[in-house]
Amino acid sequence: MSTNHNTAPTQFVAVDGEQLAYRRWGNSGTGQPPLFFLQHFRGGMDHWDPLMTDGLAAGREVILFNGRGIASSSGVPRTRIEQMADDAAAAIRALGLRQVDVLGFSLGGFQAQDLTRRHPELVRKLMLLGTGPRGGNPDSEPGVLEAAPRPVPTVDDFLFLFFGRSEAAKQAGRAFWQRRHQRLEQDPPSSPAVIQAQIEANMYYLPKLDPAAPFAHLREIKQPTFILNGVNDVMVPSINSWHMAQNIPNAQLFIYPDAGHAAQFQYPERFLKHAIQFLDE
Repeated sequence: MSTNHNTAPTQFVAVDGEQLAYRRWGNSGTGQPPLFFLQHFRGGMDHWDPLMTDGLAAGREVILFNGRGIASSSGVPRTRIEQMADDAAAAIRALGLRQVDVLGFSLGGFQAQDLTRRHPELVRKLMLLGTGPRGGNPDSEPGVLEAAPRPVPTVDDFLFLFFGRSEAAKQAGRAFWQRRHQRLEQDPPSSPAVIQAQIEANMYYLPKLDPAAPFAHLREIKQPTFILNGVNDVMVPSINSWHMAQNIPNAQLFIYPDAGHAAQFQYPERFLKHAIQFLDE
């Protein structure tokens, strides 16, 4: 039986004495580099959508990754985005990979940007989903700061944080919730220490590097870049995606209607068409 999202074994790669968890599967015979996934705030490998990961794995290998201290990975959680990015780079090298494509969602998108800027030789193409630049607009909607760190998030939390407001959007959110719980061997949830460390990391990501040119650092990213958001992201305001598209030299921007923070989970089939075209072209 072929390996897929629900059956890929959890493996570990040694980085600076810690065992960092990953799952790897997919089509290795297409000549495409693996696609390396970096997940959202407190999320682990089981917070991805199987439709998304298996759809992308048809044309390349995919690698889901838990950073230091997250879920099944050992170690003390990092409190800086650049440290998380360096750990991801070390894991990529420890896996014997010369180059990857990188997909970062939300906080994972912060890491993906720093990974690309700090280790450009490792990244062929970059995908940034529901995220924003260092020094971007931090104005999340009321209720986000209560729902996002809740010790045991509910389906209603995910609907509020990730999806659009129409009934169709909520139905898509419930369908995603069911898909992401199909795997029997689930990652353990991230600890309260992960939540606190990632909140601290986010706070250090908010100040502008240069108030006179707040997004000049994005021009260092030369790789082809795919940017996606919903029209109303309540967590990382959608205007941040516009700022990234305006300042990353080789970027293209997608805004999905009636969608929020996780547009790729609300419209998985549409996302796959756009993502595969971008990665293959």
